[in-house]
Amino acid sequence: MASLSPWHCASQKAAPELDNLRPRRQHQLPRLAPRYRCPGNINPRRRGPQPTDMDTPILSRREAIKRAAIAGLAAPFLGAIEGFGAGEPTAAPAPSGPLTLGLAGYSLRKYPTDDAIRLLQELKITSVAVFKVHVPIQISTPEVCRDMAKKFRDAGISIAATGVVYFSKNEAEMRRAFDCGKAAGLTTMTASYAKPPDAEALSLTERFAKEYDMRIAFHNHGPEDAIFPSPYDVWKAVAPYDERLGLCIDIGHSARAGVDPTEAILKCRSRLYDVHVKDTLAGVGAKKDIPVDMGFGRLDLPSVVAALIKIGYSHQVGLEYEVEVADALPGIAQSFGYLRGLAAALAPKGSAA
Repeated sequence: MASLSPWHCASQKAAPELDNLRPRRQHQLPRLAPRYRCPGNINPRRRGPQPTDMDTPILSRREAIKRAAIAGLAAPFLGAIEGFGAGEPTAAPAPSGPLTLGLAGYSLRKYPTDDAIRLLQELKITSVAVFKVHVPIQISTPEVCRDMAKKFRDAGISIAATGVVYFSKNEAEMRRAFDCGKAAGLTTMTASYAKPPDAEALSLTERFAKEYDMRIAFHNHGPEDAIFPSPYDVWKAVAPYDERLGLCIDIGHSARAGVDPTEAILKCRSRLYDVHVKDTLAGVGAKKDIPVDMGFGRLDLPSVVAALIKIGYSHQVGLEYEVEVADALPGIAQSFGYLRGLAAALAPKGSAA
């Protein structure tokens, strides 16, 4: 059995029964057997009508996983189905309990905007923090950003934030980022700085945040980040400024920086405007992430979700998937399904979906 994470034992006091929800590691799936044609299209071990079209393509292993993942993800939305399995009809559980679950658009950075939207629709994900390849905040014009954001909303997908936008002390460049964000209808921008910020840079950001009435969620990026390695580095930087300047806690990068993500969520909740959830095999101090599907890494995800529910977190909880970025659908389906099920299972009884 894998050893427990350094912060796992401490988090048990908050949610002692939650570890049983973590899925067990599975053995590697077997290779697909080679195609076999029985003479005359007859299977001697099968009775009844036999298939006659042997030219039907066999699913690839990855396509089979993809379909299984989508089927599993769709199950909670089937509603009460008469005769589904043994026993009485069962109503579908709340998809995500009291949390707003969505996707960090960075997960879809290899997909053009239209393809990204179709993937979100197929996965029934209705909230996203858009990445620059989809809504080009800071690198385009307000008109383009307005039109691209409209594509998501027309498809029934709300835009919770964008990121990561990198600010500088150049006033014109920062104003363009805020202009583009406002045109896209944003109330939150997830951000960082191109260089370590001084008081002048933070004061300029505060002035624009007030002028545009927009929250700025500064993102921590782990031990290798010269700007904000941990959430507490963000907290220290923004504390003297307007409350619109706050945090995006990335739980994977936080853990690598030696910070308990659950503890950081509880301590920084008053200015927590975005959360990126993921799982990783990287340990404390690692300067390179080792992303894995949700539930198969080192992070105590049940305690993280329980903490977000406890504080009544109302902003997006965004899955950031970084394992198979060129063919992301199967992995996002599995990880988002796990996250959705975990949030529903931990929701207080009677809470709204």
